[in-house]
Amino acid sequence: MKSNLIEKIKESLGSVLPVAAVVFLLMVTIVPVSGELFFMFFVGTVMLVCGIGLFTLGADTSMIIIGEEIGAKLVKLRKVWLILPICFIIGVLVTVAEPDLKVLADQTPIVDSTVMIWAVGLGVGIFLALAFLRIFLQIRISVLFIIFYLIVFAFACSPLISPGFIPTAFDSGGVTTGPITVPFIMALGLGLSSIRGDKTSEEDSFGLVALCSVGPILTVLILGAANSSDIPEQTLTPIGSYETVAQVFAEFVKALPHYMEEVASALLPIIAFFLFFNAISLKLDKKTMIKIFVGLAFTYIGLVLFLTGANVGFMPIGQYLGENLAGSSYSWLLIPIGMLIGYFIVSAEPAVHVLKQQVETITEGKISAKALGLSLALGVAASVGIAMIRVLTGVSILWFLIPGYALALIISCIVSPIFTSVAFDAGGVASGPLTATFLLPLAMGASGAAGGNIAEDAFGIVAMVAMTPLLTIQILGLISKFKSAPAAKAPEGQVFPIILDISCDTAVFVDRKDGNA
Repeated sequence: MKSNLIEKIKESLGSVLPVAAVVFLLMVTIVPVSGELFFMFFVGTVMLVCGIGLFTLGADTSMIIIGEEIGAKLVKLRKVWLILPICFIIGVLVTVAEPDLKVLADQTPIVDSTVMIWAVGLGVGIFLALAFLRIFLQIRISVLFIIFYLIVFAFACSPLISPGFIPTAFDSGGVTTGPITVPFIMALGLGLSSIRGDKTSEEDSFGLVALCSVGPILTVLILGAANSSDIPEQTLTPIGSYETVAQVFAEFVKALPHYMEEVASALLPIIAFFLFFNAISLKLDKKTMIKIFVGLAFTYIGLVLFLTGANVGFMPIGQYLGENLAGSSYSWLLIPIGMLIGYFIVSAEPAVHVLKQQVETITEGKISAKALGLSLALGVAASVGIAMIRVLTGVSILWFLIPGYALALIISCIVSPIFTSVAFDAGGVASGPLTATFLLPLAMGASGAAGGNIAEDAFGIVAMVAMTPLLTIQILGLISKFKSAPAAKAPEGQVFPIILDISCDTAVFVDRKDGNA
């Protein structure tokens, strides 16, 4: 356990350090900050590194095991009428527990935060049940994406919806897939599909996260149609001024109990459901239960440290940088700086580590963690750059989302279904807590300084982050398909390379004559 923890801490250090280095350079060059704010960012960075390391170790030994065991047991029941409501309950519980959903709900002015959280939870619950039906009926996932996104965009473009609701609605689809939801739902999908063991079960183990992201968009749009009152003006919370390092440290100490309570209230419903399900059905042995609860303890401590560091140490710095960059004569620097931060920040998202590991394991290296990580980083960099253009120009988000999703859905009809499932899952995973606590405040600060409409121009950055990986990862699938195509047409006895590791580090050569590698 100790060696695993050290390894996880090293991995998280490698993920967070590039982001911290970029922000540090900004703070000592273009946007100088006080020593107190610099210390706040430093403490937040240390907490992020420790938090991600503990969380990923805990998720491996608790949330993933719980999800797989429940998923496999549900399928063995072979009673659709019973599985559907259980999936609905699980979807609601894990979503209401999601920390970055609360971050978004507290920052948006369009609707009461409690109403929004439960509306989003309802959307995820419904679509998690639909995702199970897809696995059960073996429906190609791209068909469902085309149907549901046509409905979403038709609704978003209707005159019933105020423009201020649209960015937040799409943002809500991104933040639901965070550090609690992703490990549990991905493992649940693996459990639900593994019982079949046919040739499509590997593909069906992905896609649940992606379908669950659609539900919140619809429910928040429905809230927008039901809420005909004017959206209140969004104002920025002033960044606190600190005179000593001790005052900064006191902010972390003050926030720690709050996040301890928040994470506890998030995990307890999931733990209670697991204990109930284990008592009546799973009946896991004592050794497995001890392993799970040790893992849950690591998950709890890791999330507390991560959220405290992100909210106290990163959020004020993000807003400060946005305000000062947009308010300067070189506001255009927001675009390349945002792209650079976006490229590195995706590697620091806790759920991204879970996704990369599970994708590489389940696909047996056909989709490597390295290639997936690079595709995600490029996609997020592009999305943050576009989001900063929106902040500076006020262009409607629909001008980017509609063509982006249209192209992604067209590609989904060409590439292998597993690339589509992984791409749409990755879009949700990329838009995690750091996006909500650093990139969104960065956009809000910039929008406020530029005199824009924060609700319409700053919100939507999470949605952009969730969209672009759909394109980059599916393009990766197209490249893989074109590279393997010559081997399928090769004459007997001729040898052609079939790239199975799409990071291009390795290749398997197949002799068409006898089929030996």
